Amino acid sequence: MQPLRPRRLHPGDTVVIAAPSGPFLPGRRDELDSGIAAIEDMGFDVRVSKLVESASRRFWRSAPPAEQSAEINELLADPDVRAIVPFAGGNATTGYIDRLDYDAVRADPKPLLGFSDITALHLALHSQTGLIGMHADFAPGLGNFWEEASTPERRGRVREILRGLLTGEITEIDLPADEQWETWKPGRATGRLVGGLLDRLVRLQATPYALPPEAFDGAILFWEDVGRNIGHIWNDLHSLRLQGVFDRVGAMVVGIPTDLHGPPEKYGPATVSEVVLDVLADHDLPILGGVEFGHTGPNLPMPIGLNAEVDADSQILKLLESPVS
Repeated sequence: MQPLRPRRLHPGDTVVIAAPSGPFLPGRRDELDSGIAAIEDMGFDVRVSKLVESASRRFWRSAPPAEQSAEINELLADPDVRAIVPFAGGNATTGYIDRLDYDAVRADPKPLLGFSDITALHLALHSQTGLIGMHADFAPGLGNFWEEASTPERRGRVREILRGLLTGEITEIDLPADEQWETWKPGRATGRLVGGLLDRLVRLQATPYALPPEAFDGAILFWEDVGRNIGHIWNDLHSLRLQGVFDRVGAMVVGIPTDLHGPPEKYGPATVSEVVLDVLADHDLPILGGVEFGHTGPNLPMPIGLNAEVDADSQILKLLESPVS
C-alpha cells in the first residue's frame, strides 16, 4: 500500500472544526473557543462546521450517519478546506465509513486530525486510499482541555511539533517523552506507523474496510484504549494474534490506557504490560510502553502510514519523514 500524503498547510489556510462523531455541547463553549484560538495561533484561519454551529444531536452522536457523512464528504470535497479537526470523539464513525467519498480524498488529500473514535476514519481512509491520517488531539486538546494534566511548556511543545508536521517544516523528529517510557520487550525496528484506538482497529478488521494483511508487514503497531475491562483488551489482542498481525509487525508501541477495569480482586491484579506480554509470549518484537498519545494528553502526533523508528532499549520513538507533500 502506497501512502497518500495530504497536502501541506500554509499560513492562512482554512482549518474546519467539525463534528464527525460526538456532538458539540453548549456547556463546552469555552473548550471550543480555546481550540479556535489555538489553531489561529498556529497561523491558520478557522471555520466551524454546521453540525458544530447548530449543536446538532442524535442520541450520543452529532447526527444520524447520513448527515454526518454528508458533512465530512462536503469538507473533503471543498478546495478551500485544507484540514479537518474534530471537536470530539465518541461512538459514531463506524456507522458511516461505507458512505465516505474516497474519490474526493484521492483527488484532494488533506489532513484529518483526531484520535479515539476517529481511528475508524483514519484506518478506513488509509485502507482505501493510503491517506496518512494524523492521529492527534481534537480541537479542545489543542486549547485548554489538558490544562490540569500538563504544563504550558508541554502543551506548547506538542502544538509546535504538530504545526511543523502539518506545514512540512518538520521532516524528522524524536518525539519527546513527558514521563519515562517503558521497555516491555527490547529491540529496535523501523516501519510504518499503524494503529490508534485498539477497540476501533479490531472492529474495523471485521469489515470490508479492513487494512489488508500486508499493511502490517514490518509496521510499528501503536494502540491505546479507554474505559474497558482489561480482559477485553486481552481478547482484542488475541484477535489480532489469530489474524497473524503479530507475525507481520516489526514492533509495538503502547499508549497509556485510561479508566480500565481490572479483574475481580479474588483473581489478583493484572497490569496492561502483563496482559500484553502474556499474549505476545511467543513473539519476539520490541515493545515500548507508556507513550503519551490517545486519551492521555496532550497527544503526541502519530501519523498513520508514516515511516518511524522505535528503539525500545533506549526508549526512543522517531518520525523519519514528512507526513505531507
